[in-house]
Amino acid sequence: MKQISTYAFITLIFNLAFISKTKAQSFYDINTIQYISITFTQSNWDYQLDTAKAGSEGYIMAKSVSINGMAFDSVGVKYKGNSTYNANQAKNPLHIELDTYKKQDYQGYTDIKLSNAAKDPSFVREVLSYSLLRDYMDASLSNYANVTINNNLIGLYVSSESVSKKFVNNHFYSNDNAFFKCNPIGGAGPGGSVHKPNLVYLGSDSASYSTAYEINSDYGWADLINLCNTLKNNVIGIETILDVDRALWMIAFNNILVNLDSYIGGFTQNYYLYKNDNGRFASILWDFNESFGTFSQTGTIQLPNTTAKSQMTHLLHASDANWPLVQKLLSVPTYKKMYLAHLYTILNENFSTNSYYTSAQALQLIINASVQADPNKFFSYLQYQSNLNNDVIAGMTSAPGITKLMDARYTYLTALSDFTTTRPSISDVAPGVTNPELNTSIFITAKVLNTNTASVYLGHRNAIEDKFTKTLMYDDGAHGDGAAGDNVYGASVFMSNTFLQYYIYAENNNAGMFSPVRAEHEFYTVYALITILNPGDLVVNELMAQNTKTVTDPTGDYADWIELYNNTANVLSLDNLYMSDTYSNLLKWQFPAGTTVAPDGYLIVWADEDLEQEGLHADFKLSASGESVILSYPDGTKIEEIAFGPQTADKGYARVPNGTGAFVIQNPTFNLNNDSLLGIDEGVAMEISVFKNFPNPFTQQTIITYQLAEVLYVQLKVYDLLGRELTTLVDEYQQLGSYKVSYKAQEDISPGGIYYCRIIAGGHSEVIKMVCLR
Repeated sequence: MKQISTYAFITLIFNLAFISKTKAQSFYDINTIQYISITFTQSNWDYQLDTAKAGSEGYIMAKSVSINGMAFDSVGVKYKGNSTYNANQAKNPLHIELDTYKKQDYQGYTDIKLSNAAKDPSFVREVLSYSLLRDYMDASLSNYANVTINNNLIGLYVSSESVSKKFVNNHFYSNDNAFFKCNPIGGAGPGGSVHKPNLVYLGSDSASYSTAYEINSDYGWADLINLCNTLKNNVIGIETILDVDRALWMIAFNNILVNLDSYIGGFTQNYYLYKNDNGRFASILWDFNESFGTFSQTGTIQLPNTTAKSQMTHLLHASDANWPLVQKLLSVPTYKKMYLAHLYTILNENFSTNSYYTSAQALQLIINASVQADPNKFFSYLQYQSNLNNDVIAGMTSAPGITKLMDARYTYLTALSDFTTTRPSISDVAPGVTNPELNTSIFITAKVLNTNTASVYLGHRNAIEDKFTKTLMYDDGAHGDGAAGDNVYGASVFMSNTFLQYYIYAENNNAGMFSPVRAEHEFYTVYALITILNPGDLVVNELMAQNTKTVTDPTGDYADWIELYNNTANVLSLDNLYMSDTYSNLLKWQFPAGTTVAPDGYLIVWADEDLEQEGLHADFKLSASGESVILSYPDGTKIEEIAFGPQTADKGYARVPNGTGAFVIQNPTFNLNNDSLLGIDEGVAMEISVFKNFPNPFTQQTIITYQLAEVLYVQLKVYDLLGRELTTLVDEYQQLGSYKVSYKAQEDISPGGIYYCRIIAGGHSEVIKMVCLR
């Protein structure tokens, strides 16, 4: 059995401070260290995890897993990893699956991937790399978590968002198409697969690919084989089945960061491919624990030291058929210029000003105390402090100093002719009409210098899930561009939707340039002239995030639901309105054209992703552990945004008073006025054993008493008979114990001398009626 130090810091005071600090924070908030506590009933839990890892890699059931104080019972846990896992070490990578045995999630996440920083003395490589990458392509969120098992501190881990069906649905708006994890089955290296996920065409038999790629979908081998075949035999047609721009960003990012445990390295691994609904594979990077030069194998040579890594060619594998994604794409002149433009952007934005170093320092400031306290870290605290700037060699790990590597790499690359050549310049990008009407044509223009004639393109699309269409721009005086030959280029596009997303690309004989420079990941947007609702006109009135037995949708399924309410005396049109559960993608689901809500009326939206079923079905589900619901327009105007915490099964989260009040958990009032229950929910099992007032009736003052069975965040409010909030008596975290709060009757006492006092604690609510005699 491994020797694991006792975690001496788990105290009530620490937990209170931590919970208070992280309240309302996202699980992947980069500025907050998460706290994950795993409890096994098995005393030999480590042996069982090791045995499972050596066998079928199945999950071992943990009695419970607590995340930032929220407990989940019966949770699947297993060790993961290849080179970072070892049965003889105390701190192994972990995969926690909250829904292995029962339906549960934390803020919508079910899979928690924790890496152990076994190859990174600095502790920042993975989190920093993801943070930089998200500027250029869709990538996982990543931060840190302190992990205990059976009250023993295992150490500080890197927690990175799983590239799951939830991830691809959030970023590519579907999750049931071909989906591959591009890692050899059984791991890379000696004893691993003889084939590599390098996209080399191996013939039409899927068996030739099955050991090199892990399929995460019900079908898709034919799609993957078609991609490999097209790369080899018809690269001119590759854009119909591959998001080329995203692939170029992937290659460029790995190259700049000398991230060789990736597609461009010896094992050509650590990426995913997902085929979205427009028929193209999108590449997704993952696993950056050896970025910034820790991995040394390019597949053709081994880079022996930091100097060699800093001078690695930016055209690595451009002539090697074993890396067809590089070789074939860079053989197309325009793709090569786009690739060089992406390299230039990454260098210029992150390494010319050393902003990456500032970010790395900020990360170390966040984790410093946790690294010191980590009893099982793989490097000394001094090595951790040193590795931002200096090489660290320990055992089999040779980790370049991050600034030593990247400062030298920036100097080396920017001196090459590919980066000193004259580049096109793009400025004054603008639509001809700021807010055009729907179903009209407009011109987009830009001033472009240092370019070739017929080498300026407008990339445009009318829906976020569509691919960009490229249209040639002209400087001929006939495309809204002013006079011919004045270096202003124009093209006409049709506003078929409420918004148009676009970018400009220009090239000359040696270089290309995008505007904005992060295109296609970033782009300009033109918004059509539309009528929008006022905030408060339409509200989220009630929702249920854990519906197991209350009400069914038209097909008979118990699905999550959201109730909207029209607070006005007019019919409200929901045209051009979107609903989402995440701020990272506000345009997740659009209400069908023609959807209306009657005056003082209700509208039910089923949050179940069943888009083809009868009724309104949103393209997301609600998390029982809490998340957000946002109503907004394409230009970012929000008319409603609510955040909710942990929900109780088969209870509604409702506004009381109806349409305007604060949210409480109570028995559901599906498609009905929430006040019909008077806000009183006697069916909820409270963490409050006593809640009453005395005397009752009272004349001037009464004492409200309650007893907490555990540490809870408590809100205690008083309302009048009409539901108007009069005062807040308590709004804070409180320890377990008995409490007394006095309330003095106000002069403007409610009609009939009736008050209602509501307590909200632990996500539940109770109400008592208080009678004041006058």
